[in-house]
Amino acid sequence: MTSTIQLKQKLFITTTILIIARCGIFIPVPGIDHNSFYDNIGHNEIINFLNIFSGGGFSTIGIFALGIVPYINSSIVIQILTNIFPELEKLQKEEGELGRQKITQITRYLTLVWAILQSGAISLWIKPYVFNWNQSFILDCIFTLTTGSIIIMWFSEIITEYGIGNGASLLIFQNIVSGIPKVLLKYTNNIYDKETIYNFILLSLVFILMLTITILVQEGKRKILILSARQLGKIQELNPQSYIPLKLNQGGVMPLVFASASMTIVPYLSQIIPNTNIQQLLQLFYPSHIFYLPLYSILIIFFSYFYSSLVINPEDIGKNLKKMGASIPGIRPGLETYKYLKNILNKITFLGAIFLFIIGLVPSILFNVTHITIFKGLGITSLLILVSVAIDTAKQIQTYIISQQYDNMMGE
Repeated sequence: MTSTIQLKQKLFITTTILIIARCGIFIPVPGIDHNSFYDNIGHNEIINFLNIFSGGGFSTIGIFALGIVPYINSSIVIQILTNIFPELEKLQKEEGELGRQKITQITRYLTLVWAILQSGAISLWIKPYVFNWNQSFILDCIFTLTTGSIIIMWFSEIITEYGIGNGASLLIFQNIVSGIPKVLLKYTNNIYDKETIYNFILLSLVFILMLTITILVQEGKRKILILSARQLGKIQELNPQSYIPLKLNQGGVMPLVFASASMTIVPYLSQIIPNTNIQQLLQLFYPSHIFYLPLYSILIIFFSYFYSSLVINPEDIGKNLKKMGASIPGIRPGLETYKYLKNILNKITFLGAIFLFIIGLVPSILFNVTHITIFKGLGITSLLILVSVAIDTAKQIQTYIISQQYDNMMGE
């Protein structure tokens, strides 16, 4: 009974914070001609991409417009820096909870700096749509947006600590889900048209198929069996539960996010660079041109390997196995273990990257077949994020219920 009440409390905290965070997006920053601004940025690819993670915040310029984006960027930067600077790596791996708290504090400070820079850039960018653009407005805009971003970061930490699921992931999940009705609304006018019905059935089948494949790939893993010192005399009786799980898609959705974000920069550069020759060169990388797919695939593969190297380190796995007195059957501890794990990681990372590339092409293929841009509006990146967050949150709820049941049994 107690565990049920605690679960309800956690769900209440999570739901309440998500509602407050959503409402804050629609509280506008004063002094801006919001109608003119909204009409003019509707076709901006970079803004449309950022709106996926801010729930339309970049279109409304509300107090929570920056959303969780500065915090996510800061977390990614800290992950990269941890692999570069030994001091940060030592904090994370050797100093336990205290070290992790210091890393969290550094991430918060970096979030503040990132939010200030980003809000400053926004205050300059929206100049044509401001009624009275001056130094006072710039300071007010920076203060408002930065404060909103810090509040969202605080919300995400409260959800993670006192609610259910990962706070940052759930905030992004909410923002993506909030955009789905707007996308669907575009296609309700011709809902009784026969062709529209056929296209809707086709899209529904493709959506279910993609959802199934995405779940399978997100949950897919290569199991590397390990042999402990106690099992040395029983090699024929290897415990199938003793293994190292190497996920097929180590980077999750991040390689696709980075690749998609990089591709949106190309049209933006062609607009701001006045040189005609450079503009013609950049146009070769537009979605309908020859070099778009090769560049897109290269970026996905690059970011997949890059993010995989941040998430998992074969050398660390080898050292941990040695400390535990365990090894991989048929592979010598040390350098051979490292090479073996590195080889497997390279293969499965490449397979994961190819999957991301193929699934990233689905919106274009569907558009050419049905001429409906619904998947382009929702985005495959969004679908992957939704699936990942839903699976992780469901697992956390299940783990919490099982742990509470175990505690109750021990208490009895």
